[in-house]
Amino acid sequence: MTEKVQGPASYFPSIEKTYGRPVAEWKALVRERIAAEPGAKQMALVGWLKTEHGMGHGHANAVVAHTLAEDRAAG
Repeated sequence: MTEKVQGPASYFPSIEKTYGRPVAEWKALVRERIAAEPGAKQMALVGWLKTEHGMGHGHANAVVAHTLAEDRAAG
């Protein structure tokens, strides 16, 4: 039996369908933005995705939260 995806990743199929890019590309954009603006806070990154890429709040927050969590886990 397959476990149901929960948390930010549950938005990924909808994000890919709605915005036409794989989530990996969105995460790469977020990481580029973090590199350009070290110390950027989660909500600033969410706002950037919304303003610059037309992403909805929930989708933007899911991408940013998942990316930041991955980066924290990677050390």
